[in-house]
Amino acid sequence: MKLALTDDEIAFRDDLRQFYATEIPAEVRDKVRRGVELDKEDWVTSHRILHANGLAVPNWPVEWGGKDWTPTQHHIWLDEMQLASVPEPLTFNASMVGPVIAHFGSQEIKERFLPATANLDIWWSQGFSEPEAGSDLASLRTTAVRDGDTYVVNGQKTWTTLGQYGDWIFCLVRTDPTAAKKQAGISFLLIDMTTPGLTVRPIKLVDGSYEVNEVFFEDVRVPAENLVGEENQGWSYAKFLLGNERTGITGVGRTKVRLAQAKEFAGQIKAGSGTVLDDPLFAARLTEVENELLALELTQLRVVAGSADGKPNPASSVLKMRGSELQQAATELLIDLAGPDSLPVDAGDQIASPEWAQLSAPHYLNYRKTSIYGGSNEVQRTIISSTILGL
Repeated sequence: MKLALTDDEIAFRDDLRQFYATEIPAEVRDKVRRGVELDKEDWVTSHRILHANGLAVPNWPVEWGGKDWTPTQHHIWLDEMQLASVPEPLTFNASMVGPVIAHFGSQEIKERFLPATANLDIWWSQGFSEPEAGSDLASLRTTAVRDGDTYVVNGQKTWTTLGQYGDWIFCLVRTDPTAAKKQAGISFLLIDMTTPGLTVRPIKLVDGSYEVNEVFFEDVRVPAENLVGEENQGWSYAKFLLGNERTGITGVGRTKVRLAQAKEFAGQIKAGSGTVLDDPLFAARLTEVENELLALELTQLRVVAGSADGKPNPASSVLKMRGSELQQAATELLIDLAGPDSLPVDAGDQIASPEWAQLSAPHYLNYRKTSIYGGSNEVQRTIISSTILGL
């Protein structure tokens, strides 16, 4: 495997670094670097700047705004974005529903939704998980019954991230409850979130935020033309989507930023005659995470082109599982460094506890989710054992 970048790839990387550092508002990048929650305007502003410069949806087909890049260029694009603390293009649009529509949607569906999706004129929400169908997604119960030229949708979705901002929601719905296998009989439906009967209710998380929501459907009428692909083939489209999502969850660049912060803060905290950074136990712990991250990055370079032509690469499960574990390890390092200073939350600058330390506990708690969403790590191990190892 080639480990060194070519001269052209180095030039490509440097152009991206310059763009990210000068074109994305500094105040937005500073929020991301510090771990401060972004508001909707921050997301939209950054996404539209990226899209205006052809950098929001490079993984899409070229005819819909994608780039004819090599796998290495795609990796550089995302890694440098994360290293620069640039908000990534909204994943629901750029990495989830957009590629599904581009690969499986009718020409009419593509023309209707892809341009608005690429520019974030539509903010998409994800309607997959349900109260009793999270990691076991195929057990979903939300139904869509055909009634003339509409589907009547009833059920509930949960853990809908940033659903409070959503304009439309892409949903997995059960259209054939009599199918022999629970993976069969599922369809992929696009639903306007202003439709009567659709209700969004926020869920307060342990860190005090309202990042996720419940979505209720009570006799919601959806035009049949909003069906993506074929009826009862939604499970295949969902697997393709989840392959893209799991690759994106890896977050190598984001973890690099957090580890750099851990080094910075460790060098500021006194310990004995030096700082925590001089402590051999801390240094060993940090080095272990850095080495594991390097191994993951090399694995990602091999997998990055895996999801193509509607065929998900099962190795994306490896990236998702290990990437989420290392993101959690980085938050553990930071909260351990903060110690008692992590106890105040949102106390501001009126006390001695620095902002990064006040944020460390909420981040630690929030990042427990990374080993659950996108398919829990237990599910990923099952996929790895059966699909990759053949056990």
